[in-house]
Amino acid sequence: MTISENLEKFKTELPADVTLVAVSKTKPVSDLMEAYNSGQRVFGENKIQEMETKWREMPKDIEWHMIGHVQRNKVKYMAPFVRLIHAVDSFKLLKEINKEAKKNERTINCLLQIKIAEEESKFGMDEADAATLLASEEIKKLQNIKIVGLMGMATFTDDDEQVSEEFQKLKKIFDEFKVHDSGFKILSMGMSGDYKLAIENGSNMVRVGSAIFGDRNYM
Repeated sequence: MTISENLEKFKTELPADVTLVAVSKTKPVSDLMEAYNSGQRVFGENKIQEMETKWREMPKDIEWHMIGHVQRNKVKYMAPFVRLIHAVDSFKLLKEINKEAKKNERTINCLLQIKIAEEESKFGMDEADAATLLASEEIKKLQNIKIVGLMGMATFTDDDEQVSEEFQKLKKIFDEFKVHDSGFKILSMGMSGDYKLAIENGSNMVRVGSAIFGDRNYM
């Protein structure tokens, strides 16, 4: 199937309240433009400088999401345009995003990444650290960032029951935080292999790459 056909399938399949982030990392601008011309406007990248290059070349009504682990020294490159940063896992990173957003006279939306997977390689905060951060006085001083929800990645496994349990855990944390902050609106969980389970368990934003663009070519 073509990129356009894959996107059409997702449009008919996804609930109206679920946002599809087309994960376009490693893919050429020509592939992204095929998706764009099919109506897709939300794209996710995991390398800041690759995203910046594509932002410069592509139409300016695109909503760019940074979905990968963020190095603080590279925040300045995406601060002028990024719409949502998914994988925020420390106060130091929030401070850096706030500093660069202020320079660009913007407010940048962020998601806290919560570690729900068993794999050591996955990044993220635990629930207690996230709760402490959200309740801190320091966070209130950051006027150029807005925390709008949570993001998480399930364990890479064929065990659907385990994946569902991890997603349920994140949904529970999201609901608890939402009680104290009406600005909490986004729960970003689910990728090409598990987005259906994620939606069943409350996700309203899924990050889908290979199921749209095909397998990636890593150099």
